Amino acid sequence: MFTHLQKQDPQIYAAIMREEKRQAEELELIASENYVSPAVLETMGSILTNKYSEGYPGKRYYAGQENIDVIENLAIDRAKELFGAEHVNVQALSGSPANAAVYMAFIKPGDKVLGLSLDHGGHLSHGHPVNFSGMLYNFVRYGVEEDGIIDMDKVREIALKERPKMIVAGFSAYSRNMDWKKFKEIADEIGAITFADIAHIAGLIAGGQIESPIPHFDVVSTTTHKTLRGPRGAMIMCKAQFGKQVDKAIFPGMQGGPHDHINAAKAVAFKEALQPEFKEYTAQVIKNAKVLASELMNYNFKVISGGTDNHLMLIDMTSKNSTGKEADHALELAGISCNKNMVPYDTRSPFDPSGIRLGTPAVTTRGLKEPEMKILAKWINDVCSAPTDESVQARVRGEVKELCKKFPVPGILM
Repeated sequence: MFTHLQKQDPQIYAAIMREEKRQAEELELIASENYVSPAVLETMGSILTNKYSEGYPGKRYYAGQENIDVIENLAIDRAKELFGAEHVNVQALSGSPANAAVYMAFIKPGDKVLGLSLDHGGHLSHGHPVNFSGMLYNFVRYGVEEDGIIDMDKVREIALKERPKMIVAGFSAYSRNMDWKKFKEIADEIGAITFADIAHIAGLIAGGQIESPIPHFDVVSTTTHKTLRGPRGAMIMCKAQFGKQVDKAIFPGMQGGPHDHINAAKAVAFKEALQPEFKEYTAQVIKNAKVLASELMNYNFKVISGGTDNHLMLIDMTSKNSTGKEADHALELAGISCNKNMVPYDTRSPFDPSGIRLGTPAVTTRGLKEPEMKILAKWINDVCSAPTDESVQARVRGEVKELCKKFPVPGILM
C-alpha cells in the first residue's frame, strides 16, 4: 500500500505510517471516534474523488453521472431502510454543516431556538455564542440537574416561557437516553419544530439498542462516523413533507458538489450496519460502557449521572484531586486517548475543565469486551492516581501495547 505516496511524498507517507502505528499500539477512548472497515477505507480512496456532481440523482448540473446516481441512490435507500426514515439527504459533508442546513431549512436568522447548553453536554452547533448557531439564531438553553439528568418538566417550563420556534434534542456529552416523545409533546404544545441531533448515538439507534427520534421528530441529523462506524460525513433525515426544503438547504444553500467517494463509503457502511453482526456490536458497545463506568465508580471516580445508557460517560476528575487537562495528558502518555471535557456546573474553563469524556465504540470494534473494560478501568485509575509519575505511565503504556496485539485495528496489518 501507498507505494506511489512513499515515492512522491515521503514526509506525508512517514506521518501516516506513524499514525498507523499509534492507532495499532494505543487504545482509543474518545467517544466520537471509531475504526472503519477495510471496505470503507478502500471506497474512500477510490477514483470517485475525481468526479463533480452538483445537484441530486437525475438532476445534475454536469454530465457523466450515471454511476454516481446509482451510488447515491443506494446510500439513500440503505439509510431509509436502516433508520425507517421517509426522506434522506446523504450529501452533508459534516455534522455542523448538516445542522446549519437544518436551521436554514426550517427557521430564519434571529429566530428563537431551545437547545442543550454546551457545558451540560450539548454541542457547539446547538447555540454556543462562539459558533455560527449562536451568532445567527437566538438560542435559549436547558440543562441537566445536579444529578446530571435532564428534567423534562424544567424543559417544558422553559419552552412555555420562551416559546422557541425550534427545539433541539441531542448531545455530545450526555450519558442518558433522551425522552424523544416528551420533547415532541412539549414542541407540539407551543407549535415548535422538533430537531434531533443523533450524531453520537446513530449507530446505537440503527442497531436497535436505544429508541429512535425519527418516528416522532420533524428532522434528524447525524454524522456517519462515531457509533455508526462509517466515513467522516453526515446526513439529514426528515418527514417526506420537508424533503424539498432540506435538499434545497444543502444544495445550493450550504454546499456545492457532494463528496462522491464519501457518499459511496456511507453506502458501504450502511450495508454493514444492516447486518446482524452490527446489532451484536452495538449491544456490546453499551455493555462495555456500563462495565467501564461501574468499575471506575468502584475506584471512586465520580461518573456524572451515576452511569450510562449509551456509549459514553463523563468523569468529574475533581473526585481524584485532578483536572480534565491533567488526566487527558497523563492518559495519552500511557497510550490511552480520551478528551478533556467540561462537567455540568463546572467552575473551570473549557481549555482546562474539570472532567474527561470516555467512550467505548472504538475499543469495541477492536473486540474488547467486559474483562478488558475492567483492565482498562484499573489502568485509568493507576494513571490518574499518579498523573505525573512517568514510571506508572511507562508501565501502563507497555501493558496497553501488549493488549493491543491481541485486538488488531481493522485495516491495519501491523
